[in-house]
Amino acid sequence: MIAIDQLCYHSKLRYENPGEKFAFAGITLCICVISRTIEVSSVVLAAAGILTVWKGGVPVSRYLRFLTVPLAFLLLSSLAIFLRVKEAPLDLFALPLGRWYLTASRDSLAYVARLVFTAMGSVSCLYFLSFTTPMPDLLEVLARLHCPALLRELMLLIYRFIFILLRTASAIATSQRCRLGNKDYRTSLKSFGLLGSALMIRAVARSGRLYDAMEARCYDGRIRVLSESRPPRKSVIAWIAVFDTALFFFALWRKFCG
Repeated sequence: MIAIDQLCYHSKLRYENPGEKFAFAGITLCICVISRTIEVSSVVLAAAGILTVWKGGVPVSRYLRFLTVPLAFLLLSSLAIFLRVKEAPLDLFALPLGRWYLTASRDSLAYVARLVFTAMGSVSCLYFLSFTTPMPDLLEVLARLHCPALLRELMLLIYRFIFILLRTASAIATSQRCRLGNKDYRTSLKSFGLLGSALMIRAVARSGRLYDAMEARCYDGRIRVLSESRPPRKSVIAWIAVFDTALFFFALWRKFCG
């Protein structure tokens, strides 16, 4: 099992109603993206992080480690927005490069800050949902939202094959390392190509065997999964409504009056 899947199955919020968690994450994420302000995004980032770590039981170190991945990507990609090469220097700083300047403006710095905080707030909402809700529960919520059955079944099968392919790839890679398949760069490239081709062949073979097994068990076009979720609680729904309403009005205030 991958780390995120392990965390969600051991979460203290594992058996809470998935609709409540989905509603909180979805509504809060939409407010965060629409507002595009540092203050609202900071509130979302803090609230989702506290719920994931304190209520969900995810270790702080692992949660911060997961956050560093999108943060590093955002910081690197934001350099293209922040830095400019121009003939005239801008108001924040300017480094001369012959006739040109490597420069940046205060407006671009503010824009990058809003972009990073908005993205991190949105990611924290998705992490809250991922770290507390297993895939079968998410599919149950999608079914209640009238998501097409074909799409849900494809998601379930792809999710299942992720673990199978990861385990198979790990076994093949271990075998290659034992045979000095990565002793130099050229050998590593050849081993990587062989791993990809073997993984493709085995994936096709496993998918065929899986379909044969489903047909042998009277597959009628629908994959049925048992639900372990609890019924929704009025107190939790009230807290979600209060938080998101307050966050919505705070976003409006920052947008038009701040």
